[in-house]
Amino acid sequence: MATFLFRIGRFAYRRKLLVIALWLLVLFGAVAAATTAKPFQSDFSLPGSPSQRASDLMAEKFPQQGDMDEIAQAKVVIEAPRGTTLDQPENVARIDALADGLRQLPHVQGQAVVNPLTTPAGALQVSKDRTIAYLDVVWDQKFVDITGDQITEFEDVLQRSRDAGLTAEATGTLFNAQQPQSGTSEAIGFGVALVVMVIAFASVVAATLPIITALFGVGISVALITGATNFVDMDSSALLLASMIGIAVAIDYSLFIVSRYRNELRVTDDRSLATGRAVGTAGSSVVFAGLTVVIALVGLTVVRIPMISIMGLTAAVSVVFAVLAAVTLLPAFLGLFGRRAFALPIRRLRQGDEPDTAPTNGLRWAKLVAAHPVPAIIAVVVGLGVIALPVTELELGMDLTTGDQKKAVELLDRGFGEGLTGPLMVIADATDAPDPRAGFTAAADALRGLDDVQMVTPPQPNPDGSAALITVIPRSGPSSPQTQALVDAIRDLQPELADRAGVDIGVTGQTAILSDLSESLTKALVPYLALVVGLAFLVLMLVFRSVLVPLTATLGFVLSIGATFGATVAIFQLGWFGLVADPGPIISFLPIFLIGIVFGLAMDYQVFLVTRMREKYVKRDDGDLTARAAVITGFQRSARVVTSAAVIMISVFAAFILSPDNVAKSMGFALAAAVVFDAFVVRMVFIPAVMSLLGQKAWYLPGWLDRILPNVDVEGDSMRDTVAAGAPAKASV
Repeated sequence: MATFLFRIGRFAYRRKLLVIALWLLVLFGAVAAATTAKPFQSDFSLPGSPSQRASDLMAEKFPQQGDMDEIAQAKVVIEAPRGTTLDQPENVARIDALADGLRQLPHVQGQAVVNPLTTPAGALQVSKDRTIAYLDVVWDQKFVDITGDQITEFEDVLQRSRDAGLTAEATGTLFNAQQPQSGTSEAIGFGVALVVMVIAFASVVAATLPIITALFGVGISVALITGATNFVDMDSSALLLASMIGIAVAIDYSLFIVSRYRNELRVTDDRSLATGRAVGTAGSSVVFAGLTVVIALVGLTVVRIPMISIMGLTAAVSVVFAVLAAVTLLPAFLGLFGRRAFALPIRRLRQGDEPDTAPTNGLRWAKLVAAHPVPAIIAVVVGLGVIALPVTELELGMDLTTGDQKKAVELLDRGFGEGLTGPLMVIADATDAPDPRAGFTAAADALRGLDDVQMVTPPQPNPDGSAALITVIPRSGPSSPQTQALVDAIRDLQPELADRAGVDIGVTGQTAILSDLSESLTKALVPYLALVVGLAFLVLMLVFRSVLVPLTATLGFVLSIGATFGATVAIFQLGWFGLVADPGPIISFLPIFLIGIVFGLAMDYQVFLVTRMREKYVKRDDGDLTARAAVITGFQRSARVVTSAAVIMISVFAAFILSPDNVAKSMGFALAAAVVFDAFVVRMVFIPAVMSLLGQKAWYLPGWLDRILPNVDVEGDSMRDTVAAGAPAKASV
């Protein structure tokens, strides 16, 4: 592997213009594909689930309902000024003006927009205390066809109502297919990364090289993912996750190679040779680190949920391009800049190319931890264990309401109960019933008798009378345990209704689908974790030729993921420290994503940190033959770049907390916290302490296993033989 990458790095350095031109060609092609993209939209389908079977039956019996689900519609929620009711003449006039403005919007079905205060049919759309009401607005377009200008015009009408004195907010499918607003979080991430790398390299030019490389990798992957909406339905969260992961790993991977390139310049003046060596050694670590992340992300397909699978695959694409850019495009940029790669130095900053014996902070810390390994291990385990305690109160839900719509949902909850925004659609199939209408009535009566039911609408038969739709409004919110229990109770009615009235019922709608999604994710968690950990364990055994090193890496991951869950539950669910305005259940798919991504990133740091330890242990080029000395020296050489990479990754993830999207907020916080715990506590304290304690045993590998495992040569021994011989040698596996 090292020899192969050495040749790639040297070729890219020497043929820099060709390599850069090829990357530009790919970038322009990807951007061209993105220009034809379709809007992002959520796909919560879950093949084989009860809710999906009910949805399929509804599509068969009510084909027009599928079209209605795609129609753009909105609930405009209004609240009277404090101390007044909506019945007061001035407020009725304000609502009339609002309704008139909505009717005049292009493509709005004007006859359906009515003032609920002056229309008998709208009586149910006014709260009991007469302070909150809502207007239904329906367009004659599908929500995927709604343009940004139409959204702006709609929001202008609401703003005029606010200026007149009413509180006016909106929620609905109108907003479902809008392109995600991104850029601010990414810009913050890149900005912080630039500052960190200026400090790390003490050079402005060197600091910009990983940024430029990352821009190519992330730009291509984001453009390709956007263009892929022409072929698959994709939620905007997929692009968000790919962007978040892509930026973080692209900058980190390039940072590692530039850092190694600078070290190689200490032993050779041949910059082409130094580039090849940097790509052959650090590039090997980058490839295997990227492979662990890709395994974790692609492994999400085992959950067999289309939305989750697509999110995992798109994020994996961004990681693949980050790796490719680091080992091919970055060497080309090093060749383009040549001797100016470390130009514009900042003299007061440490250059980072000191010899191994230099008394750096990394060396002092490594000696301290190695001298007291047991107290260090105990402190890490106890400390992270305490932070993990809130995880015992973990509750999962699927509140995907965006920040802009959340105000409207909160008004609806206050005025009409939490269940209004999460109705359950019950389809009653009476194909084999002796008396379909009686069967429909029996089903509705049975539904009204269940706990936590606020309202049941009369059955709405289809044209041939073989099926009916019944809407159930729960008392509790869509993600509450009570609503989950209500979904189960409705399904439990099926045997009795089938025997008594010959009616088969099923429950669907977004609330039921998300309930099934949460259950499926919970069931898939253990097999997914087993698959990812198993494959990554094999990869780490190949890299380190050790059984205990992958084991310590996994144990460290368990500590960091436990603390991450604890901190996330404390902040986003329990509302500790008041950092979140509306704490609630954790998004259901966050745990499985968090486990996969954090495991991949944790193995990244393990590879980058321990590879240098193994390299020192195998080479023994410092004259000290002890495994403990290899841990100290390897830590000193890698700690600075690992901490710099961790700060960059934390900044990238934390910047997404500023997003109005709840998924982005919780994911950004959780990933940032995970990197803090894993990089600064586990990898900087726990791993060197354990490695020092194990000593020579850390590198134990049974003889029979040593014989069958291929040699991937991360240390670059075969590469050095090739360079020393001056002729190509057979590349290692």
